[in-house]
Amino acid sequence: MEVDGVPKTGAGVIGNSPRVAVLAFHKVGPPPPGQPSSWFYISQAVFENVLAWLQTNSWRVISQEEFLHGLDVPENLAHRSALITFDDGYRSLRDVALPVLRSYGLPSVVFLPVDYVGSTNRFDAGVEAEEPVCDWHDLEELQRGGMSIQSHSASHPHLSTLDDAQIQYEIEHSKLTIESRLQTAVQAFSFPYGDNGRDPRRTSSILRSAGYSAAFLYGGGVLTFPPSDRFGLHRLAMGPDTDLAAALETT
Repeated sequence: MEVDGVPKTGAGVIGNSPRVAVLAFHKVGPPPPGQPSSWFYISQAVFENVLAWLQTNSWRVISQEEFLHGLDVPENLAHRSALITFDDGYRSLRDVALPVLRSYGLPSVVFLPVDYVGSTNRFDAGVEAEEPVCDWHDLEELQRGGMSIQSHSASHPHLSTLDDAQIQYEIEHSKLTIESRLQTAVQAFSFPYGDNGRDPRRTSSILRSAGYSAAFLYGGGVLTFPPSDRFGLHRLAMGPDTDLAAALETT
């Protein structure tokens, strides 16, 4: 059964290995006035229901630090763990998502394309509604509220359209920029469009050399820890009609 787009049934645990659900959100709240909506928008009510459902069904929401530590020491993770992530750094995270997460006392991760800080999502022009992206002051507020700011590249490209030198720039420049501006360690990367390049093994090597510990694709199901590839981690895409219970029970 679903209520407000979020299922209310239980979720099972398979075997003895920890199960980690990495939830991938984009936009929480309505589109800007006069702008069209899309599947990537979920309402505040649906978002709140997701968090309540996780708690009711014994999924422990963990921080990025706990997630990364779990890659090396999986037995320290709860059998049902969840990591909440957001792509692109929209200002609605400050206005809508952050107050909800604060009310639940939950951490999360924001993957940021640094070239668009304080601007808009021009990388989605003609496809998605134009939305403001957080500026550095907004991002500092997100950090104070328990959101870890991590890399989503510099210019939000399809990595499969780039050569190795360009991929290296996207990976390194975004990390160095965030670390310099926010005085925080950047250890995780989210692939724009879920595209990890023409040669994923080469991309993984570049990420590892740049000092990253994990990288996330877009789409997929629950991870069983330890995962086989920490630079190709799948996430569950979250939209208004995502059947969360079914996804967590069957994967």
